[in-house]
Amino acid sequence: MLVILDLDDTLCNTWDAARIAIVRLIPTMLRLRKFRMFAYIITQRYRELEELKELHVLDFEEIFDRIMDKIYEKVDKEEVKEMMELFDRTFFANLRLYDDVIPFLNELKKMNAKIVLVTDSSSTWQRRKLEVLGIMDYFDKVIISGETGHSKHEPYNFVLARKAFLKEEPVFVIGDRDDTDMKGGKAIHATTILVRRGYFKGRRAKHADYIVNNLYEALEVIKNELKG
Repeated sequence: MLVILDLDDTLCNTWDAARIAIVRLIPTMLRLRKFRMFAYIITQRYRELEELKELHVLDFEEIFDRIMDKIYEKVDKEEVKEMMELFDRTFFANLRLYDDVIPFLNELKKMNAKIVLVTDSSSTWQRRKLEVLGIMDYFDKVIISGETGHSKHEPYNFVLARKAFLKEEPVFVIGDRDDTDMKGGKAIHATTILVRRGYFKGRRAKHADYIVNNLYEALEVIKNELKG
């Protein structure tokens, strides 16, 4: 059996940690008179970044730099550094695994599953998350878009995961985003399980075979599929 997992908002609270960090950043923005940046966040203009596929191979610092360049013609590098350092400290202080993750991963290991992580963003950013969260050893392979040069908007990384364990059957893909995780899973003929949590939990699902609320429910789906 092969289980391909997403990281952000599937295994850990990336969106919540980022939201807390952004809120903590607001007083600094106002003190530095970054009113346009404050307005950019308050009006949720950051949602326009979702469709920029090239951003899915970058880390937050690189994305932040692009946002600043978009809003301002000139920026003070020291001010940007101050804001980035505050965001970084706050984000990682609040990054947590969901309660169901370790029991889920341990159960997969008992079932002799091969577990592959397929995640977007930069290598440095994602590997740091794995180190902070302490789950690197659970994965038989880690595939990061910043290392392959391909985001999950295309099936490339899912194909890599499948090719790494061609003899493993059946194949499951579990993630929180339908248009990347579930669509990528369908490209490799996997059973797709959408976990409704995080930033994309309210989005319509077109590519999911199953929709669940947590990884305990995902585990039940896997067990039932194996019985079938």
